[in-house]
Amino acid sequence: MKIAVITGASSGIGEATARRFAREGGWNLVLVARREERLRALSAELGGATVIAADLTADDAPAHVREVLEREHGGRLDLLVNNAGAGWGGSFATRGYEEVRRTMALNFDAVVRLSEELLPLLRASAPSSLVNVASTAGRVGRAKSGAYSASKFALAGWTDSLHLEERRNGVHVGLVLPGFVATEGFPQRALVDRATTRWLVSTADKVADAIYDAGPGGKAERYVPRPYALAAALRVVAPGLVRRTLSR
Repeated sequence: MKIAVITGASSGIGEATARRFAREGGWNLVLVARREERLRALSAELGGATVIAADLTADDAPAHVREVLEREHGGRLDLLVNNAGAGWGGSFATRGYEEVRRTMALNFDAVVRLSEELLPLLRASAPSSLVNVASTAGRVGRAKSGAYSASKFALAGWTDSLHLEERRNGVHVGLVLPGFVATEGFPQRALVDRATTRWLVSTADKVADAIYDAGPGGKAERYVPRPYALAAALRVVAPGLVRRTLSR
């Protein structure tokens, strides 16, 4: 059985990813999030999984996750899915540096720290894979989401570099860039209820499929929905057009 660590597994994309790998079969799951009761309920529903209740921004969190892996799974790790993250809206003028700091702490710093701690296990278990869940906001920035975009831009750039560094060690590093995703907490009703914008919204299940593609499937990166890749391309070849469009 292969071992997969999935962070942010108590709801949304992380929960859907756990279900996706459980359906696939052949995986022992390690579910990481702050809400222990949600993790235990999911574990029971899936027929058993290792549960780690942790705040990944805490200083001791990465070492704790590794200790559990070494104790319960012999230090094996075939897949790390860095999915945990959050975003809080607001302009820089009103939110300031503190908003950037706390967003980077969760969406980027915590990912880097956990990856550093678990990378030796991934190398020892190679061929293995690591998937970072960024966002299309990590390629195209929008107003009042600067802190979130900054964290996801950083994550995307770091992922590209890590891929080049670790391929020789047998660790594939993939990137998933979701756009708007309808979840329990964010149903995206304003977009879903309009025929002209419904296509912009994807589901957590589709992101979970993309995570599988970017992990065991060996893909470099996946946009969800796929047409969002066009926005990222336009940002490079026609930045003025993208700015004018978003400013409307």
